[in-house]
Amino acid sequence: MFDKLNRIKDQSNIVFKSKFLRNLSPAERYELLQLCHRRKYKEGEYVFYKHDPGTGMYFIEKGTIELTIGEEEKQEQEEHVIRRLTLGSPDSFGALSIGYDLRRKSSAKCVTDCELLGFFKPDFEVLRDRHPQIAVKFLQTLTNIALRQLETTARKLADVAGEQTALNIQFQTYYEDIKEEAV
Repeated sequence: MFDKLNRIKDQSNIVFKSKFLRNLSPAERYELLQLCHRRKYKEGEYVFYKHDPGTGMYFIEKGTIELTIGEEEKQEQEEHVIRRLTLGSPDSFGALSIGYDLRRKSSAKCVTDCELLGFFKPDFEVLRDRHPQIAVKFLQTLTNIALRQLETTARKLADVAGEQTALNIQFQTYYEDIKEEAV
């Protein structure tokens, strides 16, 4: 009984405090979390590795996760500097893998024993069929994240390579995608 009460408390922490879910009402957050799968990981275990196919996202119910960007064996070279980000409840990670067919850009390792709620691509399809309005809000959140990342990357690229180069890359990428779709 005590474990069940703690689990409800941990899940309500995600429902009410998750930054990722903030544009959903508490009832909508609850519906989304009902589709999640509880996963337990031991300290030192990896949830996923850099370059793995993105299959879903995770909400941290208990424990601490470290996201690592970079390649440890190339640490000496400045362009391969390791970046670490430590996350705990009610943080989430891996969200862009739901809406986009992307490989992981980081590795996710458990710093402590962890309980995570996994939300995977098939779960999103169920959400879309059962609650389309929640699915739309979920996709709006993903789009906002992707656009914020694109804007920041384009600005930094313009600082390094010049604004014209940054714009040329964006323009070329957009029109290459259109040409591929037409084929």
